[in-house]
Amino acid sequence: MAIDARAADRSGSRPRRDVSRPGLVRRGRTTVGAGPTGEDDDPAPLAEPVTMRLDGRVALVTGAGSPDGIGYATARRLVDLGARVAIVSTTRRIHERAGELGATGFVADLTDESEVGALADAVTEQLGDVEVLVNNAGLASRASPEVLRPVAQLSYDEWRGEIDRNLSTAFLCSRAFIGGMAERGWGRIVNLAATAGPVNALPTEAGYAAAKAGVVGLTRALAMEMIADGVTVNAVAPGTIHTAASTVAELRQGLGTPVGRPGTPDEVAAAIVFLCSPAASYITGQMIVVDGGNSVRESQFR
Repeated sequence: MAIDARAADRSGSRPRRDVSRPGLVRRGRTTVGAGPTGEDDDPAPLAEPVTMRLDGRVALVTGAGSPDGIGYATARRLVDLGARVAIVSTTRRIHERAGELGATGFVADLTDESEVGALADAVTEQLGDVEVLVNNAGLASRASPEVLRPVAQLSYDEWRGEIDRNLSTAFLCSRAFIGGMAERGWGRIVNLAATAGPVNALPTEAGYAAAKAGVVGLTRALAMEMIADGVTVNAVAPGTIHTAASTVAELRQGLGTPVGRPGTPDEVAAAIVFLCSPAASYITGQMIVVDGGNSVRESQFR
């Protein structure tokens, strides 16, 4: 099923959520304290079951319009683990992807605050409360290529475009769903960063690198805000990944990694989905790098 969130009927009885005021409900921490007898009054909190299954949970993956992309691979894995999956992109090709995956598709511009609010309402009405959010939207594509220009030649509009596409989308989508996750006491948010910015940088990529570094900062700050509410927030930083948007130069870079090839979207998706699962309950505020060891190599030639 595919739905255009921008055209969703907002006249029903369900009140429209105010995405600027998510209404967080802080859940008390479970603590262990010594009573008068010297024994613990409260039992230690129980860890979540070590399972990858997400049966019945509602997951939203943004930026899943390409059949060869990380978002699509992530959505496919989430479906396989039993989640009810919603996917979103800016174009109506999401309809095809939804049909292929057995997911529900939505069209929305995630840099627009009002459209993110409409998307949140539409997903909740169609599937239920979102418990897993993968903020994948923003990675460069052929339809929306990365701006490659030195800072001295970069216009302010181009700078803002990179920040909005790669960082503001994660902020707006996270803000739209964290209130509900906190109230229910469980949630998973995984943000897509990149090695460019948090780990390394290349000339002409200042806007993209700054945005992806910002994604990691957002991830860590939000993780600390949500830690008492049973919500984990983590980031995955891919290196050179072979997608439909990859250039010849990027693929050649992948051949130079210690592994000797670019990564695949499914390899990145495997890391993302692990962080979405109950098995990752003790991991929050972290960034997992998926780059074939490229960022830890001291020198390319030995």
